[in-house]
Amino acid sequence: MSDLLKPRPVLLSTASVYPESVAATFELAGELGFDGIELMVSVEAVSNDIEAVARLSEYHAIPVGSVHAPCLLVTQRVWGTDHVAKLDRSVAAARRLGAPIVVVHPPFRWQGAYADGFVAQVRRLNEATDVTVAVENMYPWRTPGGEMAAYAPHWDPTDFDFPQLTLDLSHASTSRQQSLELLDAWGERLTHVHLTDGSGSAKDEHLLPGDGDQRAAEVLAELVRRDWQGAVVLEVNTTGFDTRDAREQALAESLAFMRTHLAATVAS
Repeated sequence: MSDLLKPRPVLLSTASVYPESVAATFELAGELGFDGIELMVSVEAVSNDIEAVARLSEYHAIPVGSVHAPCLLVTQRVWGTDHVAKLDRSVAAARRLGAPIVVVHPPFRWQGAYADGFVAQVRRLNEATDVTVAVENMYPWRTPGGEMAAYAPHWDPTDFDFPQLTLDLSHASTSRQQSLELLDAWGERLTHVHLTDGSGSAKDEHLLPGDGDQRAAEVLAELVRRDWQGAVVLEVNTTGFDTRDAREQALAESLAFMRTHLAATVAS
C-alpha cells in the first residue's frame, strides 16, 4: 500500500490573461500546465466566435472546461440584446466545445423579461440539456450613499431555487461574506469554483489566491476533505502586471498554490 497524490482539474479563465487574448490564454495554459480553460465570452471577437475557439482548442490540445456567459455590463450587446437567447446560446456554445458547465450571473434588475424568467430558464436548461448552468454569487453595489440592489432575484443565490451554484471568492469578499460559510450553506449545490481573493473592498478585486481575506487555502482543503470533484478555475485580475513574463509568473505561482492545496492522499 502506498499513498499517491490525486490530481484535481484546474482551469485558467480567459479573464485571468486580459488584456491579452483568448489565443494567449490557450498558449499560457499549455505552457504552465493547466488542465483546460474557462472561456469568458467577452467583447473580444474571438471569444464570441465559438468556431474560432474550437479551432484554438484543437490546435493547442487544451480543452474548454467551462463557458462563462456574457453577462457583464461591458458585454450587454455581445450576441445581441436578447438576454434569454444569449443564455441559450451560451449553453449551445458549451455543447459545441464539449464543456460541461455554463457560468452565469443573476440578471440585472433592469433586464425585464430576462430577470423575471431567469429562475425558470435556468431550471429548463438544466433539465433539458446535458450542460449544467451554475449561477454565480455576486455582491451588492456599495456607494457613499449606501447599497444598491442591482441583481434579480438577488446578488446572493443561496436562498433561491438554483440547484447548481458557482462560488467566486472575490465576490464573496466584496459582499463581506466568507467562502467557507457559503460552502456549508450550499452543500451539494456547489458545482464550480472561481478561485481568487479579495480584501473586503467595495471593488470586485480578483486578487491572487491567498492575498485576501477568503482563506483560499482552507477553501481548497475543505473541497478535498469533502471529495468534491468539480473544476476549480483561476479567475484573477492581472492587468497590473506590465509584461508577459510578470503575468506568467503570477499565474504560475497561483497554479502551484492550487495544486498544493488540492492534492489529497489516497491509498493505492
